[in-house]
Amino acid sequence: MQLVSLNNTITLAMSVRDRHSSAEWYSSKLGFELLHHIDEAGWSEMLTKTEGVTLGLGEQSEPSPGNTVPVFGVADIETARGSLEAAGVRFDGETETIEGMVSTATFYDPDGNALMLAQDLTARG
Repeated sequence: MQLVSLNNTITLAMSVRDRHSSAEWYSSKLGFELLHHIDEAGWSEMLTKTEGVTLGLGEQSEPSPGNTVPVFGVADIETARGSLEAAGVRFDGETETIEGMVSTATFYDPDGNALMLAQDLTARG
């Protein structure tokens, strides 16, 4: 039985030292298109060549190579999180919200792999 209704989008989030430089690399080498840099959040997002898949670049001073976190888009993060928690899924802290942008919640699979739920809060029409 499916507990969470996903919205056919996924963001592959990875840690990088310099988001702007990394975005240039992904653009020139793989043809990804920059969607936005959100400097106050230390985040950049790129449109990949695969429909519904974006690449998120989170800036960290010491990134962990090979640690990519799949971020699954949901329409209602509170409902999705509640369903998973009720089924015994472990979350890492509270849901985080950047007003007018996104709400995210990190959770773990049985092997301790990090995954994330994200609700888009932008007013796209």
